[in-house]
Amino acid sequence: MARIQESNFGATPFQKLLGHNPEIMDSWSRLGEVLGKDVRLSSELKEQVRRALAQENGCEYCKAKGKPEPHLFDEKTSIAIGFTEVFLKTKGDLPDSIFNVLRESFSDEEISELCAFMAFTTASQYFGAMMKLEA
Repeated sequence: MARIQESNFGATPFQKLLGHNPEIMDSWSRLGEVLGKDVRLSSELKEQVRRALAQENGCEYCKAKGKPEPHLFDEKTSIAIGFTEVFLKTKGDLPDSIFNVLRESFSDEEISELCAFMAFTTASQYFGAMMKLEA
């Protein structure tokens, strides 16, 4: 059971917890939609990254959506997952060398999108963990 009551606003349990502040919920949801869609990186790659983050970020609701699916990885997704694993182990204090590896396969625009997606997703998962959001 979540630590606070769900509000009457929002479509998902996560949104209903944010829905106590509708403007925050709306803005958070809009940013999540933008970051989750195909831009320079595919939504499929980002979903695998989200799944990898969920296993370590403490949100049971997010974990329940599944673990990464290595059989679906292409080369770029494998590199993104490796980057994600280093991010999780270093708590974001990434060495320059990991960015050198990224630059071999990702453009600056893609690296920016990946890092923004990971930061936003981590914040979302931390919110879920703090609130004890469960599936």
